[in-house]
Amino acid sequence: MMAGEMLVIEVPASTANLGPGFDSIGLALNLYLRLEVTTHDQWEVIPLSEGLMTFPTDERNYIIQVAMQTAKKYNQECPPCRLTVSSDIPIARGLGSSAAAIVAGIELADTLCDLQLTKQQKLEWATEIEGHPDNVGASLLGGLLIGSQTDDGVDALSLYHLQVDFVACIPTSELLTKKSRQVLPTELSYKQAVHAGAVGNVFIASLISGNYEQAGQMMMKDLYHQPYRKEIVPELEGVEKVAMANGALGVALSGAGPTVFCLARDGEGQKLATHLSAGLHGMQVVPLQMDLIGSRVYKENDSKIKSDVM
Repeated sequence: MMAGEMLVIEVPASTANLGPGFDSIGLALNLYLRLEVTTHDQWEVIPLSEGLMTFPTDERNYIIQVAMQTAKKYNQECPPCRLTVSSDIPIARGLGSSAAAIVAGIELADTLCDLQLTKQQKLEWATEIEGHPDNVGASLLGGLLIGSQTDDGVDALSLYHLQVDFVACIPTSELLTKKSRQVLPTELSYKQAVHAGAVGNVFIASLISGNYEQAGQMMMKDLYHQPYRKEIVPELEGVEKVAMANGALGVALSGAGPTVFCLARDGEGQKLATHLSAGLHGMQVVPLQMDLIGSRVYKENDSKIKSDVM
C-alpha cells in the first residue's frame, strides 16, 4: 500500500448453527465491520462505534493481533498502520463479531504483505483460529456456508439463492460464547447423534429444494445445542411464541445466543419484524438480508472489489 492511499476492508456479520447446523452452518448478513487503513509510523486504532470503545487501540487490538499472526505464518511482518474502525455488528450477541474481526485481520495481512492467499487458504487459517468454519466461512465467502473441519482440512461450500427473509431479535444483554458452551453436554448417545444428524440433513435438503416451511420446522428440532442453551437464553421461548403466532417459518438461536433468529417467507420479513417489535420488550428487532459477497477489500474510490478464487 502506497503512502497516502486508503485501504478499505468490509466484513459481514454472520449467524450460525441455525438450529441443527451446530458449528457447521453459517449465514452472512448485511451488518458490517469496516476498516479504513492508512500507513502510519505505529499501530493505532480509532474506533468510531460505541461498541468498539472498550477494545485496545494499539497493537494489542484483536484485529491487529490476527493480522500479525497471519503475516508471521507466512514469514512476513505487517507494516504498522492506522485503522479507523466502525461496526454495526453487536458485540457478544451471537452475530459473529469475533469471526468478522478474524477475517478482517487476515484480509489486512494478506493485502499489506501481498500474501496473495486464496479463499481456501484464508478459510482454513480463519477456521484454525476460530475453531469451527461456520461464522468465519460465511463472513469470508458470503451466502449460506456449510462447512466441515477435520484433521485433513476444511471442506465448505456456499449457497446464494435462498428466497426467504430473516429477522434478528437482539437482546440488550451480552452472552459470551465460552459461557454458552459450558452448558452443552460433552457427548451424545449414538442414537441421539444419528437423530440429530438426520435433522440437519433434512434442514439443508429443505433449503436447497426451496421447502422453507420444512426448513423452519427443522430449525426447531435441533438436538445439539438449543435444548441446553434455552436455560440461559430465556428470550428464545418468548420470541418463538410471538414469531410463530405471526407467520414465522422457524426460530433458532443465532450462534451461541442470545440473539434469536427468525425465518420468514419471502417478502414478509418486515411485517414479521413489526409484529415482533410490538410483542417483545427490551430487544432490538432487525430485518436482515443475506450478504452475497463476503469480505471485500478495495482502495478508496476504487469501484472494483478485490476478489479471490478458491
